[in-house]
Amino acid sequence: MRFLPRIIRCALLLLRRDVRAVLERDPAARSVAEVFLCYPGFHAVSFHRLAHFLWNRRFYLFARWLSHLSRFLTGIEIHPGAQIGENFFIDHGMGVVIGETTRIGRGCTIYQGVTLGGVSLHKGKRHPTLEDNVIVGVGAKVLGPHTIGAGSRIGAASVVISDVPPGSTVVGVPGRVVYREGETKNDSESFEHANLPDPVESALQAFNLRIAEIERELDIVRNPDAERRP
Repeated sequence: MRFLPRIIRCALLLLRRDVRAVLERDPAARSVAEVFLCYPGFHAVSFHRLAHFLWNRRFYLFARWLSHLSRFLTGIEIHPGAQIGENFFIDHGMGVVIGETTRIGRGCTIYQGVTLGGVSLHKGKRHPTLEDNVIVGVGAKVLGPHTIGAGSRIGAASVVISDVPPGSTVVGVPGRVVYREGETKNDSESFEHANLPDPVESALQAFNLRIAEIERELDIVRNPDAERRP
């Protein structure tokens, strides 16, 4: 019982930091009361903090029941075994799934429809690790025991099936790194989804330009006297 005051202080500190994360990252949040009453992502994380505490003390069934209750109330499924750091923010959150062996660092943000899932039926580490300050966009999937480096961004609807270096921006299916930390800055750093580069579109544009160039060269070979196409 002598540890109870310290446990309560730690819980309140985590709670305060989770509230602050919502207020800092969601322009729609107007007050602490609004976060407490109206944010399912905050509710799901708070439920998880308690469920994870029970899971670590081998109250497995109660912890799973609590996470199931949280899923019913919030639409967000977080296994009580998942390790989640402070200042974690789930925006909206409906349809979010976070697997048992997931590890999430400090200051991470994920949006609705995100899956941090596993692809193995064996026990052990089978879910992703998100290092500090990672952002995972709407509907993105990170599958397998891969590490997403600190400060990286995963674009909306991307499917990540490999490790991602720190400070990278990833888009596409499967996910491709379109920006790495230290490269020339571009629009991808803003993480406005409409401005994220599309590697498939870029490849198709390059392919079309090459075809047009080959057609001009063939035209000259077939008819040297003809003017080049504009």
